[in-house]
Amino acid sequence: MSNKLFSDEEIDVLSKNKYVKSVSKRGITYTDDFKTLFIAEYNKGYLPTQIFIDAGFDVNILGNHRIYSASKRWRKSYRESGELGLRDTRKFNSGRPLSRELSVEEIIAKKDAEIAYWKAEAELLKKKSSCKKGR
Repeated sequence: MSNKLFSDEEIDVLSKNKYVKSVSKRGITYTDDFKTLFIAEYNKGYLPTQIFIDAGFDVNILGNHRIYSASKRWRKSYRESGELGLRDTRKFNSGRPLSRELSVEEIIAKKDAEIAYWKAEAELLKKKSSCKKGR
C-alpha cells in the first residue's frame, strides 16, 4: 500500500476511468484488462508512466511510486504465471490454501474452466487483431 491517501475528489476522478475496478482512500484496484494491456504495451517498449497516461490516468494523482510498484508487481506475475498471473483472484480464493488432494473430477473441472478461459482469451485477441486490421 502506498502512504499517499486519495482525497474524495481524486477518488471520484479515478473511479470514472474504465480501467479502475475499485478505488478507496488507501488503494486502487485495476481491471484485468488494464493489466493485460499494460504488459502488452510494456513489451512493445512503452514506459510505465506513458502507458498509464495513454489509459487516461492522471499520473499526478497516482504518483510515480504507485505506478512503479504496480509495474514491477505485474511484470513479475506475468513472468511467473503468464496472463493468469495478472488476474484478480481474490474473488475466487478464500485466502486459505487447499490442504487436501483434489479428486480426479475436481482436477478435470478445474482444467475445463482453465480451457474455457483460454478459449475466451483467444477469441478476444482475435477480435482485437481484426479491429486493428480494419482501421
